[in-house]
Parts: sequence; structure tokens; C-alpha cells
Amino acid sequence: MATLTCRSAFISDVHLGTPDCQAGYLLDFLRKLRCERLYLVGDIIDMEALARRRWWHPDHGAVLAEILDMARRGVEVTYIPGNHDAPMRGLAGQSLCGVRIALDAVHEGADGRRYRVSHGDEYDPERIGRGWMLHLGEALHRLVCWSNRRVNAWRRRLALPYLPLSIIVKSHVGRALAYIHAYEERVAAAAREQGLDGHICGHIHYGRVRAIDGTLYLNDGDWVEHCTALVEDHTGAMELLHWCEQPAALGRASREVLLPSPAAALALAPLARRRPDLSELRPAA
Repeated sequence: MATLTCRSAFISDVHLGTPDCQAGYLLDFLRKLRCERLYLVGDIIDMEALARRRWWHPDHGAVLAEILDMARRGVEVTYIPGNHDAPMRGLAGQSLCGVRIALDAVHEGADGRRYRVSHGDEYDPERIGRGWMLHLGEALHRLVCWSNRRVNAWRRRLALPYLPLSIIVKSHVGRALAYIHAYEERVAAAAREQGLDGHICGHIHYGRVRAIDGTLYLNDGDWVEHCTALVEDHTGAMELLHWCEQPAALGRASREVLLPSPAAALALAPLARRRPDLSELRPAA
């Protein structure tokens, strides 16, 4: 894909400063992105991890440089800190190098729909989402991330596309799925109570397009395990994209049609031969 042209883009849970960050794929996404607004929906720089261990890859600096360059070119960049970059919340209301820092935002789509945008950790009071496999142990979570790095390094040598192992594991752990579904319902319920059409968030590393009792729950996923972003086209339609060697659309929400993103779509996305034309998937009028 030469360029990706859209009205708005939303990314979160990049975790720059950790070995698990898929900065190469994100850098490719940002360099091909042409948008009017970019929302950084939290956990962009993992300050918690950097406080424990000083680690930084040149690609991580390149990601920050690309974001700042977008701001210089006139893209409206809003940084909404999450729980891993929480110290940035003290700068809310200020602008750094053209990047506006806010605790949250209300995004009005091109079709008039209104969404609250926040990292989403406020709906995770017990912070279970920090480690979705907490009940199985932090060591197992680290093992999954380590395996993800090793398996995909091997796949790259064989010229195979990126495979998000974590989403496959999550989709087969009943307690993880139960937590995710309950989290989604809390987020959607809060948006509904606020009179909004939906909520855009991250935090739990599980990209999703889902309508819950008439309210849209949109999670832009992450760039540690799944490499996903949410984009809005110029009609106001929201689309979840998996971005690797073979970009794939995972779900879409417009006023006319909802194509949800089931767990299987995320697991199978890297096997797609091309980015699907969603017009082919819409029901006939």
C-alpha cells in the first residue's frame, strides 16, 4: 500500500522503551498515513518499564520523530496519556512541539457521531487489564510475549507475515475473554450514560469493533502484540486495521453497516493475501 488516506487515526499501547514494541510496523504505518487528526490514546512511551530498565531501540526514536514531524506538517495530534505514561497527565492542557496533551477528548466524526476518547484504564479499577493473564501469572504473560518475538523473528526469515500469537491465546482462555467482554460493556455503558454515540479506547491490547445496546465500543488495539490501529474515513466510518506485511481490515462501523471484529479475524488477518475491499462484504441493498 503506497499511502493510507483518512480523516482521523487512533493508536495506543505502543510501549516504546520495551523489547516487545513492534516499532518497525508502526513506523511503516505512520510514514504511509495521511490524516487530519492523530490521537495517541495512551501508553505510547512505557515510563514504568524505562524506570526499571533503560532500553531503547533506534526505531523507537524514529517513531517519536515521525509523530513530531506530522505535527509540524499541520496534523492535529492529541496525546492522551495512559497508565504506563501517567506522569504525562500532569501536563494536560499544554502543548509540546505541537502535540496537545489532554486527559481525554470528545471526537466528532464526519457523520456527526460523537465519541469519548480515553486510554480506558479508568474502567479497569483493579488494573486487571495491565496483565490480561494475571490469573495465570505474570511469568506466563512474559513467556507469551517472548514467544511472540521469537516466532515472528523466525517467520520474517522465512518471508512469512507477522502472526499475532497473543490474540490466539487470549481467544482460548475463558477467563480472559470474560474479562474483556465485561470491560467492553462497562465502557459502552458509560458512553451511553454520557449521551455519546460511542467510546474509543485502548488499554487491554484487544482491538475490537462492537455495538453494545446501540453504543459503539471501538478499541484500537496495540503495537506490542497485534499491530492494529483505528482509522476514520471522510464519511465518518470507523475501520480497525491490522498492519504488517499484508495489511488487513478487521472490522468496520458506519451508519449503514457494522462489520464486527471477532477474535478469529485478528488471528487470521496475517494470512490474508490482500487488504480486503469492504464494499465486497456489505450486504446488498
